[in-house]
Amino acid sequence: MKVGVIGGGLTGLAAAYELVQQGHQVALWEQKPYLGGQASTFELAGTRLEGFYHHIFTSDVDIIRLIQEVGLGGELEWLPSKVGFFYRDRIYDFVTPLDLLRFSPLGLGNRLRLGLTSLYLRHLRDWRKLEKVTASDWIIKHAGKQNYEVVWGPLLRGKFGEGAGEVSMAWFWNKVRLRFRSRRGGRERLGYMWGSFGRLIDALEERIRQAGVTIHPSHSVTRIVHEGGKVVGVELKSAPDGVAQFFPYESVIATVPAHEFLKLVPEMPQEYASRLAKIRYQAALCLVLVLKRPLSHIYWLNISAPAMPFVAVIEHTNFVEPTRYQGKHIVYVSNYLSRESPLYGADAQSLLTEYLPHLRLINPDFNLDWVEQSHVFREGAAQPIVTTGYSQYIPGQVTPIGGLYLANTAQIYPEDRGMNYSVRLGHAVSRLVAGQGTCNCSRNMINT
Repeated sequence: MKVGVIGGGLTGLAAAYELVQQGHQVALWEQKPYLGGQASTFELAGTRLEGFYHHIFTSDVDIIRLIQEVGLGGELEWLPSKVGFFYRDRIYDFVTPLDLLRFSPLGLGNRLRLGLTSLYLRHLRDWRKLEKVTASDWIIKHAGKQNYEVVWGPLLRGKFGEGAGEVSMAWFWNKVRLRFRSRRGGRERLGYMWGSFGRLIDALEERIRQAGVTIHPSHSVTRIVHEGGKVVGVELKSAPDGVAQFFPYESVIATVPAHEFLKLVPEMPQEYASRLAKIRYQAALCLVLVLKRPLSHIYWLNISAPAMPFVAVIEHTNFVEPTRYQGKHIVYVSNYLSRESPLYGADAQSLLTEYLPHLRLINPDFNLDWVEQSHVFREGAAQPIVTTGYSQYIPGQVTPIGGLYLANTAQIYPEDRGMNYSVRLGHAVSRLVAGQGTCNCSRNMINT
């Protein structure tokens, strides 16, 4: 079978990898000049670094298996995580149960209630009864208003903005459960690769090229062509004359966001198109700072301060040793926001100027002399807004057009987006294409 894959992120690469191993002819199209999507890297301090912070959890079996399969298992290491919470101009460690008991912004009763609620969610298996209630309502009812206002509410608002009040408790349940599953002896351990996860991207690219996959970077598919209810190929417009080029395929996998998929197939049948139209996204914005000195002692610092224009500060070199980056200290200032926000289009210097007084609240000694480099990375469709009843309108991987499949982060549910689930999604959709998996389209779930 001739298969076209649109998108060179982890989902597209995993799908191409699986299909070519089964003997199919595969071509992969990527509009950017590089592969990896949100896991792509850039050169920094003699090595490479992700534009958006990345790690994996001990429960991320799909990506761990893939790393081992391409011969990189020895380059994956498990490191202790240092989590903190910034509240009212102070950093609180949030690593062990004892740290929770010391968290003075909450009364002792609410600290215990927070811990017990987290334990309950950790052991809860049936998420379906949670998806009809919002996270805010459930947390206030079961954990209490103070725990919501101090701890979880600011994080939801920072992640989802004006959509925070719509977010399903099923999404929140998974976030709590995932963090607990990476804990051993009360401490969290996370995975990272020597030389960045770009090593995995490179290995996948090399494997699929050697197996015969044709990779087309810097090429944008402008239309998915179908006739008589079945896909027949893709169309691209070449510069500078803008003449359309047609490439025939028996099956096409699109790994693009929902709204982009609608542009590629504007004639999509109404019921499926309406599902796509319901999917909304928050954009992601990361300012990466290369510093002479550490900003704090925390790897993952959650921000509970409504006035701060970012949701988290991830100090990569409090997780991975700074010696790997020529002794530099690397900080991600992470933000989720609307694509219409003025900050979304700002350059690195403008963002640093905006963030400077807030970073000084985290470390009063911080000043611009510490900054050796600054880089900005943005993604317009980073975080699907998972509302109540989300499972009822997820667009299925199998579309109404024969031979056309969709695989994107909006379909990762109740799990949240992440590299592991992107790999899983790529493998699952490739099996559907090859006729080895089944799709229960009424539930939009894949069984393989």
